[in-house]
Order: sequence, then C-alpha cells, then structure tokens
Amino acid sequence: MSTLAPLRHAGFRRLLAGRTITALGNAIAPVALAFAVLDLTGSAGDLGLVLGSRMLAHVLVLLVAGALADRLPKSLLMVGSGLAAAVTQGAVAALVLTGTATVPLLIALSAVNGMVAAVALPASSAILPQLVPAEHRQQANGLNRLVFNGAYIVGAPVGGILVATTGPGWGIAVDALSFLLSAACFAFLRIGPRPGHQKPDVRSCSPTPAGAEPNARQAGPAPVGGGPAGKTGMVTDLREGWSEFRSRTWLWVVVAAFCLINACLSGGINVLGPLVADQTVGRQAWGFVLAAQTAGMVLGAVVAMRVRARRLLLIGVLCTGFEVLPLLTLGLAPRLGLLVAAAFVAGFTIEQFVVAWETSVQEHVPADRLARVYSYDMVGSFVAIPVGQVAAGPVAEAVGVQATLVGAACLVALAVLGMLSSREVRGLRHRCPQGAPSAAEPMEELAA
Repeated sequence: MSTLAPLRHAGFRRLLAGRTITALGNAIAPVALAFAVLDLTGSAGDLGLVLGSRMLAHVLVLLVAGALADRLPKSLLMVGSGLAAAVTQGAVAALVLTGTATVPLLIALSAVNGMVAAVALPASSAILPQLVPAEHRQQANGLNRLVFNGAYIVGAPVGGILVATTGPGWGIAVDALSFLLSAACFAFLRIGPRPGHQKPDVRSCSPTPAGAEPNARQAGPAPVGGGPAGKTGMVTDLREGWSEFRSRTWLWVVVAAFCLINACLSGGINVLGPLVADQTVGRQAWGFVLAAQTAGMVLGAVVAMRVRARRLLLIGVLCTGFEVLPLLTLGLAPRLGLLVAAAFVAGFTIEQFVVAWETSVQEHVPADRLARVYSYDMVGSFVAIPVGQVAAGPVAEAVGVQATLVGAACLVALAVLGMLSSREVRGLRHRCPQGAPSAAEPMEELAA
C-alpha cells in the first residue's frame, strides 16, 4: 500500500497543511517564551508557572471541547480556535517586544491561549477518519506526524536563532502568524455526508485473544458535523464518552501511564532543559537539540507508516521506554553531542508509539464518540503536565537539578513497566482493513 495514498484526498491535504503551519510556529514559541521568562526574572519557578498556567487551562477546557466536536462542525471549531490563538499570541509578542511584559500578564495570556487551543484539539484529531478511508488511516497518521515533525526540525533551530539574534518577542510573533495561516487552511475543509453508517469490511491481522476486546467496534467516518444522531444534553454526551473510555482497559491504562510520563518530560525538558542549556551548551545549541529530537520523529514516522505488526500498540509502548534518555543525559552528561544523540533516539522511538496509538484509537472507538474519547485521553494525558512544570523548579531547588532529572527518568521507566503489565495492552490486535468501502470518496467530491 502506498504511503502517499492519503494525499489523494483534498481534505486531508488541507488538514495536513494547516497542522504543519501551526507546528512550525509552535516549534518556535516554546523556545522563545522560555527565554523571554528567563530574561525577565531568571527563575525556573516563574517559567514553570507561565507554562503550567497554559496547560492547566488547556486541560480544563478539553472535555467540553470534545463534546462540542461531536456536535458541531469540526472545521468551524478549528478556524475559530486558530483566530483566537493568533490574537492571544500576538498580545504576548507585543508585551515582550515593548518591554512591558510581566509574569502575571504572561500567566494570564498563556492561560487564555491554552483554553482557545484546547477547543481545536479533539476536533483536529477526530476529523481525520472523515477525510480518508479506513485502509489509509495508518499511512495518514504517519504522514501527519512526518510533516508535522518536519516543521519542528525547521522551527526549533529557527527559534533558537531568533532568540539569540533578535530576541524572544519575534519568535512569539511568528507563532501568532502561524495560527492565522492555519485557520485559513481549515476554513477550506469541506466534509459532506455519506450514505448510511455502514462499517468497513475488516480483517484482523490475527485472532483476537481473550481479554483483548473481541467486541471493539471499527470506527468509520463520522456523520457530517460530527454530532450524535439524537439531541442529547452536554452532560449525557460526556457520560457516553466516559463510558466508552473506561470500557477499554488498554486505553485508560496507557492514558494513566502517560499522565506520569508527560509530567516528568514537561518538567524535565521544558523547564529544566533551558535552565541546563543556559549553563552549559547555550541557547542556540538548545534549539538544535530540540531539532535533533524532531529529526528523529520524522524518521520515526516514516518507519511507523510501514510497520506491519499484529500487536502494533505493544511495539509502541516498548519504544516509549527510550524517553528516559534525554532526561538522563541532561542530568548526568549535558554535552551537546550526547544531548543531540539522546534527543534523536527519543524522537524516533516516540513516533512508533504515537502512530500506533492514533491508529489503535481510531480503529477501536466508534466514530460518533471519537472526539469525546480523544478529549478524555487528552485530559488524562495532559492533566499532570502543569503539575510537572510548576513543580520542576521548586523540586530542583530543594534536591538539585541532577537529582530531579534522574528521578524523572526513573518515574518514566516505572510508567512504561506499568503499561506492559497490562494483558490488554500486550494483547490488543491491530486491525487490517481489506477492501473497505471508500467512505471518503463522496466526501472528496465536495472537498475538491
């Protein structure tokens, strides 16, 4: 099967373009914002508060965003979110460039930005099955990650160079512009109705063992607008999404593990990483370390598109263990060559998990509840990120930066072992669509 087959669909191309532009800006923004705060106060604790406020607000809105995405046109939510995010990031850039930024103002604007960005996230994840047929989803997820990460290869070093040469404000301004351009791409997404709600003809790669969800349903493209068929209240919609989420043990086990993993990585890499870089390799070099991680992601996405495995999720979980490398390197040997190598390996291996995860969720969750399940996934995975970001500075001050980073690496390893201890995670089978009805074809006529 051609890895480029999803590009035949105009809707997917537009989605890919919008997400890539956003990724380019978002690769620059964290580097710029981190050093803007460090220039302002020099405090890792203040940086953690700014980053943590954004993520906390982000998490608080995600559940409602998921319910809205199953009710309203997903492209409409994505456009509105992009425009609002452009305004908030533009305000941050103006404050930094004019020298009027303060930590409270940055915290408030970061929180607003996190809220508006959350509105688009479940919608942009759940819209993909509406744009490509089932047999192309693994390739579509891989292409999405490939191009998305390719933007980060450019964005991360550009962010480092902008910060080193012109200052952090211009990097944040570029991020604001990227939100405007991505909103324009999403405005041209057109998703038409399809005849009936038939399921694709699916052949499992191998028999499903006991305990590995023999009754999981194949997710086909969602109805136009993404809304549930009946008129139900928001609370009922959220309850249905929660029931769908908790009924799949493999799903909530992985989400619980990534709650801990993301907290450790966000505190270790996003907060303590720039602090260590300032004292060792330098700001511009830190941008290249982040770019090396993304280069690994790009190569990893290429490989992930071609993986043919019965237990796709198990392979992804095993690869997650390599996330300990950048944390250990920052803590024990923060030298440029080692940091670049560790970041590259971590990037390559995490993409095996991301593509396996996206494909598994899209295969096993019904389409009309997919956005809500994604929102529970995101809340569970992201809820501890602000805790990690806020706690990283005080913990490092109390026990030392090295001990904090090594401890975070140990917690990541423990979380991976927790996922592997689940029989459902080890046994979930990847489904291989064969001759599935191309439900995206009638959509494509409207999207062209």
